[in-house]
Amino acid sequence: MSAVLPERPIALPAGLLDDVRDRLLSAPGPVTDSDIAEAVHASGRVLGAAGTLRAVQAVRAELTGLGPLEPLLPHRGLTDVYVNGPDQVWLETESGVRRVPSPFGSDAEVRALAVRLVTAAGRRLDAAHPCVDVQTAAGYRVHAVLPPVSTGGTLLSVRFRSTRTLTLQDLVAAGTVLPGTAELLVAAVRSGASFLVSGATGAGKTTVLNALLSCSPEHERIVLIEDAAELRPEHPHVVGLQARHPNTEGAGGIDLAELVRQALRMRPDRLVVGECRGAEVRELFTALNTGHAGAGTVHANSAEAVPARLSALGALAGMSREAVTLQAASALDLVVHVARSGARRELRAVSLLEDRAGALVTVPAAVRSHDGVRRGPGWDGLCALLDRSSGPGPDLAERRP
Repeated sequence: MSAVLPERPIALPAGLLDDVRDRLLSAPGPVTDSDIAEAVHASGRVLGAAGTLRAVQAVRAELTGLGPLEPLLPHRGLTDVYVNGPDQVWLETESGVRRVPSPFGSDAEVRALAVRLVTAAGRRLDAAHPCVDVQTAAGYRVHAVLPPVSTGGTLLSVRFRSTRTLTLQDLVAAGTVLPGTAELLVAAVRSGASFLVSGATGAGKTTVLNALLSCSPEHERIVLIEDAAELRPEHPHVVGLQARHPNTEGAGGIDLAELVRQALRMRPDRLVVGECRGAEVRELFTALNTGHAGAGTVHANSAEAVPARLSALGALAGMSREAVTLQAASALDLVVHVARSGARRELRAVSLLEDRAGALVTVPAAVRSHDGVRRGPGWDGLCALLDRSSGPGPDLAERRP
């Protein structure tokens, strides 16, 4: 697909943006397209019908949208935009990552857009706070880094929420999940198994987790705990909690660990931490060892690396390696590992998480291969886990996936 982004954004008459901004900010209430059009007309500039329409679109993008990046939004399957200074803009779609013409004329323009997006989300981006990650009201996940922390100009990354939720059937159709693996995972979720989806950044962990949560029994009450709300499972009973960063005075923050504690008072059947990356792992282990099923994601290079990753996170919470081993082995049943090769995302393995001689290990049960799915040494243990369900567990044990 060829890029539709112009070399430069729509040029507005000198002073028009400032004039329209001042007029709009002087009136209470939300800003609508008709308000922008009236403000453009009131500026006294003769633009014609077509020129007025273009001006309204450009002003709206500058004031409330993504500014010069707004024309990228029509790209099918757009997931991320990366701005590496004023000269490089890359976008990522379902076809992979590619470079497009930059609409920025200077680093000051990139910085101005980054500051506006971050400020609109209630945070600061300046010399004292040069690295910020926020979620905007429009649902964009925005990360920005300013020089001199960034050595090549202002860096801006924007992640877009998918317009629709991908189901497990969609992932099977796309080749991300093999049919036999999908059947195993549905049985595991319906049996009440607790699991982590592991993988690198951008491997598709959240997408897979979302699809699996959508397979949960309808009677389950699912409580989601996230740093930035991204999960949207297709399930009738879902409650979401989102962390809050401290304000500019350093007060008012609510972290994931506190949200896990609050979630326990909400009678969850399945407690989900969107991403385990800190001391909240201690509260998650505690919750899952008190009768709740759970799920989440964790960054790891492989399923075999998950125990070391959990030990590192537990250390942040003051847990010893032995405590992590005992708590994790009791709290979690499975590790579902996803990986990325170019633009292709694949669910590579389903492994058991076990305590063996005092060490936390993953035992492969169903591993993706070039000719399908092969059984691993944890296959019998997986079948025993599926026996908890009244579903297809016993039958699966009689045949290859």
